[in-house]
Amino acid sequence: MNMKLYGYFRSSASYRVRIALNLKGLAYEQVAVHLVKHGGEQLSDAYRALNPDALVPALKDDGLGEGGVLTQSLAILEYLDDAYPETLLLPENIADRAYVRSLALSIACEIHPLNNLRVLKYLTGTLGVSDEQKSAWYRHWCESGLAAFEKRLANDARTGNFCFGDIPGMADCVLIPQIANAQRFHCDLSAMPTIMRINEACLELPEFIKALPANQPDAE
Repeated sequence: MNMKLYGYFRSSASYRVRIALNLKGLAYEQVAVHLVKHGGEQLSDAYRALNPDALVPALKDDGLGEGGVLTQSLAILEYLDDAYPETLLLPENIADRAYVRSLALSIACEIHPLNNLRVLKYLTGTLGVSDEQKSAWYRHWCESGLAAFEKRLANDARTGNFCFGDIPGMADCVLIPQIANAQRFHCDLSAMPTIMRINEACLELPEFIKALPANQPDAE
Protein backbone atom coordinates (compact mmCIF):
# COMPACT_ATOMS: atom_id res chain seq x y z
CA MET A 1 0.00 0.00 0.00
CA ASN A 2 1.68 3.23 -1.15
CA MET A 3 -1.03 5.77 -0.30
CA LYS A 4 -1.16 7.35 3.15
CA LEU A 5 -3.76 9.76 4.50
CA TYR A 6 -2.66 11.87 7.44
CA GLY A 7 -5.75 13.05 9.28
CA TYR A 8 -7.94 13.17 12.35
CA PHE A 9 -11.13 11.18 12.77
CA ARG A 10 -13.26 14.23 13.58
CA SER A 11 -11.73 16.57 10.98
CA SER A 12 -14.34 17.33 8.34
CA ALA A 13 -11.61 17.97 5.77
CA SER A 14 -10.11 14.53 6.44
CA TYR A 15 -13.61 13.05 6.34
CA ARG A 16 -14.10 14.47 2.82
CA VAL A 17 -11.02 12.70 1.55
CA ARG A 18 -11.94 9.40 3.23
CA ILE A 19 -15.29 9.45 1.42
CA ALA A 20 -13.61 10.19 -1.91
CA LEU A 21 -11.04 7.41 -1.47
CA ASN A 22 -13.81 4.97 -0.59
CA LEU A 23 -15.97 6.01 -3.55
CA LYS A 24 -13.00 5.36 -5.81
CA GLY A 25 -12.25 2.02 -4.15
CA LEU A 26 -8.67 3.03 -3.36
CA ALA A 27 -6.69 1.30 -0.62
CA TYR A 28 -4.87 3.62 1.77
CA GLU A 29 -3.19 3.65 5.15
CA GLN A 30 -4.41 6.11 7.76
CA VAL A 31 -1.89 7.97 9.91
CA ALA A 32 -3.54 9.65 12.88
CA VAL A 33 -2.65 13.26 13.66
CA HIS A 34 -4.45 14.17 16.90
CA LEU A 35 -5.49 17.82 16.80
CA VAL A 36 -5.87 18.15 20.58
CA LYS A 37 -3.54 15.77 22.40
CA HIS A 38 0.06 16.76 23.16
CA GLY A 39 -0.76 20.36 22.39
CA GLY A 40 -1.92 19.37 18.91
CA GLU A 41 0.19 16.87 16.98
CA GLN A 42 -0.32 18.91 13.81
CA LEU A 43 1.94 21.55 15.38
CA SER A 44 4.87 19.18 15.88
CA ASP A 45 8.09 19.69 13.93
CA ALA A 46 7.67 16.24 12.36
CA TYR A 47 4.24 17.02 10.96
CA ARG A 48 5.15 20.59 9.94
CA ALA A 49 7.93 19.08 7.85
CA LEU A 50 5.18 17.25 5.97
CA ASN A 51 2.69 20.14 5.92
CA PRO A 52 3.99 23.59 6.95
CA ASP A 53 0.38 24.81 7.30
CA ALA A 54 -0.02 22.43 10.27
CA LEU A 55 -3.44 21.35 9.02
CA VAL A 56 -5.02 18.02 8.11
CA PRO A 57 -5.41 16.21 5.84
CA ALA A 58 -2.25 15.49 3.91
CA LEU A 59 -2.08 12.78 1.28
CA LYS A 60 1.08 10.88 0.41
CA ASP A 61 1.02 9.04 -2.89
CA ASP A 62 3.65 7.80 -5.33
CA GLY A 63 1.80 9.53 -8.16
CA LEU A 64 2.57 12.94 -6.68
CA GLY A 65 6.20 12.76 -7.76
CA GLU A 66 9.05 14.44 -5.89
CA GLY A 67 7.98 15.22 -2.34
CA GLY A 68 4.95 13.02 -2.82
CA VAL A 69 2.65 14.97 -0.46
CA LEU A 70 -0.45 17.00 -1.26
CA THR A 71 -2.43 19.16 1.15
CA GLN A 72 -5.84 20.88 1.06
CA SER A 73 -8.79 18.51 0.83
CA LEU A 74 -10.36 19.87 -2.37
CA ALA A 75 -7.01 19.83 -4.17
CA ILE A 76 -6.66 16.22 -3.03
CA LEU A 77 -10.11 15.38 -4.43
CA GLU A 78 -9.18 16.98 -7.76
CA TYR A 79 -5.91 15.05 -7.82
CA LEU A 80 -7.70 11.77 -7.11
CA ASP A 81 -10.10 12.44 -9.98
CA ASP A 82 -7.21 13.08 -12.38
CA ALA A 83 -4.98 10.26 -11.17
CA TYR A 84 -7.68 7.62 -10.68
CA PRO A 85 -10.45 8.49 -13.17
CA GLU A 86 -12.23 5.13 -13.19
CA THR A 87 -14.87 6.52 -10.79
CA LEU A 88 -15.26 10.27 -11.23
CA LEU A 89 -16.19 12.74 -8.51
CA LEU A 90 -16.86 15.49 -11.06
CA PRO A 91 -19.14 15.29 -14.11
CA GLU A 92 -17.61 15.39 -17.58
CA ASN A 93 -19.50 18.43 -18.90
CA ILE A 94 -17.50 21.63 -18.31
CA ALA A 95 -20.45 23.70 -17.05
CA ASP A 96 -21.59 20.92 -14.73
CA ARG A 97 -18.06 20.46 -13.40
CA ALA A 98 -17.90 24.16 -12.57
CA TYR A 99 -21.29 23.95 -10.85
CA VAL A 100 -20.28 21.01 -8.67
CA ARG A 101 -17.02 22.73 -7.78
CA SER A 102 -18.99 25.83 -6.76
CA LEU A 103 -21.18 23.71 -4.47
CA ALA A 104 -18.14 22.13 -2.83
CA LEU A 105 -16.36 25.47 -2.48
CA SER A 106 -19.39 27.16 -0.93
CA ILE A 107 -18.96 24.84 2.05
CA ALA A 108 -15.19 24.48 2.06
CA CYS A 109 -14.54 28.23 1.68
CA GLU A 110 -17.59 29.98 3.13
CA ILE A 111 -18.73 27.77 6.04
CA HIS A 112 -15.89 25.57 7.21
CA PRO A 113 -13.12 28.20 7.71
CA LEU A 114 -15.27 30.19 10.15
CA ASN A 115 -15.90 27.07 12.23
CA ASN A 116 -12.47 25.46 12.02
CA LEU A 117 -10.97 24.15 15.28
CA ARG A 118 -8.20 26.77 15.34
CA VAL A 119 -10.77 29.57 14.88
CA LEU A 120 -12.92 28.23 17.72
CA LYS A 121 -9.84 27.89 19.95
CA TYR A 122 -8.87 31.49 19.17
CA LEU A 123 -12.35 32.68 20.12
CA THR A 124 -12.29 30.99 23.53
CA GLY A 125 -8.56 31.25 24.24
CA THR A 126 -7.31 34.57 22.91
CA LEU A 127 -10.56 36.54 22.76
CA GLY A 128 -11.99 34.97 25.89
CA VAL A 129 -15.52 34.30 24.63
CA SER A 130 -17.57 31.75 26.55
CA ASP A 131 -18.33 28.25 25.31
CA GLU A 132 -21.94 29.36 24.86
CA GLN A 133 -20.87 32.29 22.69
CA LYS A 134 -18.52 30.04 20.72
CA SER A 135 -21.37 27.62 19.99
CA ALA A 136 -23.64 30.51 18.98
CA TRP A 137 -20.91 31.68 16.57
CA TYR A 138 -20.68 28.19 15.09
CA ARG A 139 -24.43 27.79 14.68
CA HIS A 140 -24.87 31.24 13.09
CA TRP A 141 -22.36 30.70 10.29
CA CYS A 142 -23.17 27.04 9.75
CA GLU A 143 -26.94 27.49 9.63
CA SER A 144 -26.82 30.53 7.35
CA GLY A 145 -24.37 28.83 5.00
CA LEU A 146 -26.31 25.58 4.82
CA ALA A 147 -29.57 27.51 4.31
CA ALA A 148 -28.07 29.06 1.19
CA PHE A 149 -26.81 25.64 0.08
CA GLU A 150 -30.31 24.21 0.58
CA LYS A 151 -31.81 26.93 -1.60
CA ARG A 152 -29.33 26.23 -4.39
CA LEU A 153 -30.06 22.51 -4.40
CA ALA A 154 -33.83 22.90 -4.07
CA ASN A 155 -34.00 25.28 -7.04
CA ASP A 156 -31.68 23.45 -9.44
CA ALA A 157 -32.96 20.75 -11.79
CA ARG A 158 -29.59 19.00 -11.63
CA THR A 159 -30.19 17.95 -8.03
CA GLY A 160 -31.09 14.26 -7.86
CA ASN A 161 -30.72 11.64 -5.18
CA PHE A 162 -27.44 13.40 -4.44
CA CYS A 163 -26.15 16.95 -4.85
CA PHE A 164 -25.67 16.42 -8.57
CA GLY A 165 -27.73 13.70 -10.23
CA ASP A 166 -28.03 10.19 -8.90
CA ILE A 167 -24.37 9.34 -8.31
CA PRO A 168 -22.51 10.76 -5.29
CA GLY A 169 -19.59 13.03 -6.09
CA MET A 170 -17.42 15.88 -4.91
CA ALA A 171 -20.21 18.04 -3.50
CA ASP A 172 -21.51 15.13 -1.41
CA CYS A 173 -17.97 14.45 -0.13
CA VAL A 174 -17.95 17.98 1.26
CA LEU A 175 -21.58 18.27 2.38
CA ILE A 176 -21.88 15.16 4.53
CA PRO A 177 -18.99 16.02 6.92
CA GLN A 178 -20.41 19.53 7.31
CA ILE A 179 -23.79 18.11 8.29
CA ALA A 180 -22.10 15.83 10.83
CA ASN A 181 -20.40 18.85 12.39
CA ALA A 182 -23.62 20.84 12.32
CA GLN A 183 -25.45 18.08 14.16
CA ARG A 184 -22.64 17.82 16.73
CA PHE A 185 -23.10 21.52 17.51
CA HIS A 186 -26.91 21.18 17.58
CA CYS A 187 -27.60 23.37 14.56
CA ASP A 188 -31.20 23.73 13.44
CA LEU A 189 -31.47 21.87 10.12
CA SER A 190 -35.24 21.46 10.19
CA ALA A 191 -35.79 23.89 7.29
CA MET A 192 -33.35 22.04 5.01
CA PRO A 193 -35.24 19.00 3.67
CA THR A 194 -33.17 18.62 0.49
CA ILE A 195 -29.88 18.57 2.38
CA MET A 196 -31.18 16.12 4.95
CA ARG A 197 -32.63 13.83 2.26
CA ILE A 198 -29.24 13.72 0.53
CA ASN A 199 -27.50 13.12 3.86
CA GLU A 200 -29.77 10.15 4.52
CA ALA A 201 -29.16 8.72 1.04
CA CYS A 202 -25.39 9.04 1.42
CA LEU A 203 -25.29 7.46 4.84
CA GLU A 204 -26.95 4.34 3.46
CA LEU A 205 -23.93 3.71 1.22
CA PRO A 206 -21.01 1.59 2.49
CA GLU A 207 -18.44 4.09 1.20
CA PHE A 208 -19.89 6.81 3.44
CA ILE A 209 -20.46 4.48 6.38
CA LYS A 210 -16.83 3.36 6.27
CA ALA A 211 -15.74 7.03 6.30
CA LEU A 212 -17.77 7.98 9.42
CA PRO A 213 -15.68 9.51 12.21
CA ALA A 214 -16.85 6.82 14.62
CA ASN A 215 -15.53 4.10 12.31
CA GLN A 216 -11.95 5.36 12.14
CA PRO A 217 -8.97 3.69 13.87
CA ASP A 218 -8.28 6.82 15.94
CA ALA A 219 -11.92 7.41 16.97
CA GLU A 220 -12.50 8.25 20.62
